[in-house]
Amino acid sequence: MSSSTISGASGAAGHSGNSGISGIAGGTEPAPELVTLAQGWLDHLAVEKGSSPNTVSNYRRDLKRYVHWLAAAGVTSLRDVTTQHLEAYVADLRRGWEGQKPLSSASTSRALIVARGLHKFALSEGDINVDVAADVAPPSPAKHLPDTLTVEEVTALIDAVPTGEYATAVDIRDKALLEMLYGTGARISELLDLVVDDVADGPDILTVTGKGSKQRLVPMGSHARKALEDYLVRSRPQMSRGKTHALFLNTLGKPLSRQSAWAVIQQAVERAKVGKKVSPHTLRHSFATHLLQGGADVRTVQELLGHSSVTTTQIYTHVTADSLREVWRVAHPRA
Repeated sequence: MSSSTISGASGAAGHSGNSGISGIAGGTEPAPELVTLAQGWLDHLAVEKGSSPNTVSNYRRDLKRYVHWLAAAGVTSLRDVTTQHLEAYVADLRRGWEGQKPLSSASTSRALIVARGLHKFALSEGDINVDVAADVAPPSPAKHLPDTLTVEEVTALIDAVPTGEYATAVDIRDKALLEMLYGTGARISELLDLVVDDVADGPDILTVTGKGSKQRLVPMGSHARKALEDYLVRSRPQMSRGKTHALFLNTLGKPLSRQSAWAVIQQAVERAKVGKKVSPHTLRHSFATHLLQGGADVRTVQELLGHSSVTTTQIYTHVTADSLREVWRVAHPRA
């Protein structure tokens, strides 16, 4: 890419003018030195680092914002940037700048990471002698507790799927899917990747393959096993066209998609009249929360969920703490 891509002209990579770094409405045009340096880093990312076009595009957007902010601050070279400049940049992103909407803490963190990356690149190229951006920390992201259902809501959700002799093959499949999602805490992608041979012997322990192709063992309770056995005996043979070994199938005999699995849950939510937004991951969150509420230790839950770090699992301890606090507030005479 040539520097014209950064400044707004169409570049060799086929980027249109609005993908360049110039052109923010009402903003001061950045100095050519900054434009050239920013474009050089983008070239480095695309050619030498092999970054995806999407990544480069995202970085270009944040670089565009940063060099325009520097221009508005009267800065024409990274050599003149101070720690105070970067702190002010972060503050402006959070409050909104040049008519742009305020950014969330996550978006601000990403924008700062890109700015720090530019300074690090400039240092490696010898364009600056000191990287003042290295010690500027991004804002702490807000902690969002995962959405969970109560045990009663999960039960209502699963029981909303028809059973008995009048249940259809789809009903039986849906029941098995919901029972396994909640009974194992597996990700929906992990369950949809299962093949019949993974469960053919009706195991009490299910082997699932998670992120990074890491395998883990997850116990299957009696409810999940019963629903799965019903599906394998009564439902899957009706759906199968003999062309796939995938465990969960659609009515055409093809592997069930994530979109279809999502629709299964939404239908159950409507039938059960659960007044919450529920996704496949909600059942995974509920699985973890209910285990901790039942006395399981966080390390065990970490293993069951397949989290590489216990820090990820510990967010569920906040959920259970909130639950305990609410019970205490209602029940204690001096709460």
